[in-house]
Amino acid sequence: MSDICSTCGLPKELCVCETIAKESQKISVDIVKKKFGKISTIVSGINETEIDLKELAKKLKSKLACGGTAKDGHIELQGNHGKEIRAELIKLGFSPDQVEVNTRK
Repeated sequence: MSDICSTCGLPKELCVCETIAKESQKISVDIVKKKFGKISTIVSGINETEIDLKELAKKLKSKLACGGTAKDGHIELQGNHGKEIRAELIKLGFSPDQVEVNTRK
């Protein structure tokens, strides 16, 4: 028998908890200048208990062809991805109304 999700009561294969969680997240994307003039893209506002940050970071790094990490409740990507990150987050199932990109440095 398959496992049952403790939150929604559906089998794990049909669980919709993560999909619902993605639509309710208020995501903030900031472009920051770090040490030695390096530019970095920070994705924050994602609830770690509802969405797997490491898996999301892996998908974003693959799609954007960059390095990065998931730590301290946010995802840090190397480089300036202000133009592409919104579209990628929407493709991954996040609500377009909830993704805010701040491109100032």
